[in-house]
Amino acid sequence: MIYSTTLLSSRGGLIGSLMSKVRQVVANDKGSAASLSPQPASSNDPNRPIAAAGISHSPASQSKTLEEQVGLPPRPKKPLTPYFRFMREQRPKLIAANPKISTVDAVRQLSRSWSEADAKLKDRLQTEYKKDQQIYIELRTKYDSTLTDEQRSEIKQLKQDIVDAKERRQLRKRVKELGRPKKPASAFLRFIVSERTNTPQAPEQTYRDWHQKTTAKWSRLPDSEKEVYMQESRKELEIYRKAISVWEEKMIRLGHIDVVRSGNLIDPPEPKTRKSQAAKVK
Repeated sequence: MIYSTTLLSSRGGLIGSLMSKVRQVVANDKGSAASLSPQPASSNDPNRPIAAAGISHSPASQSKTLEEQVGLPPRPKKPLTPYFRFMREQRPKLIAANPKISTVDAVRQLSRSWSEADAKLKDRLQTEYKKDQQIYIELRTKYDSTLTDEQRSEIKQLKQDIVDAKERRQLRKRVKELGRPKKPASAFLRFIVSERTNTPQAPEQTYRDWHQKTTAKWSRLPDSEKEVYMQESRKELEIYRKAISVWEEKMIRLGHIDVVRSGNLIDPPEPKTRKSQAAKVK
């Protein structure tokens, strides 16, 4: 049977968006609504902040946008939705009344307050949002019209690189959680580890200098001395190969195909016989 690897589904996307937005609200209480980044459409759900347990009072880290990474000015950012406008307005009052309240508790309380907020207040925030949204659409349309095909292609590739990197991180985490056997160290790495004890780094020496000298020492090492490290590596590698084989068979039985090496999943095609090839020619 032919198996195929599957990509990890991006979990926690909505929660991550909420957490990012709350950090920005915390860091930009006095900022302009149009200066903040996009938020999920369903961000007014009062139960969602409960999942944002990882947020903190620390300011949001300022990283370059995809456009800035390719040498373009930052693109116009979406305005805050009514829910996050409410949070921005009410949070300073809540913090002033409860200086020791945690960010998580503050978000929970503000979410409850939003669900009970007056209809006129929500209408005002909605009107402000629609006005800023129209301005955003005009600015974004003008911005997009200035991009060349090459710049669009670069931005698209950067987006894909981010997605790929996220999937690799998720896969590494998943593999670790499922208890995949660790590959043993090579002969060279074993030598490096032993040298850290036998010839440690001098106080005035940088690790880079020490590593370069140790690498040069390995290259000058006689084959007979290298063989000691290579034998240890070969012995543990054989144990690893047996362990990884058993582990991958178990993963296939349990349906965790995405954590198994692709080379072990796809059966090679059966070689065609001369008879079948001759029949095909006829």
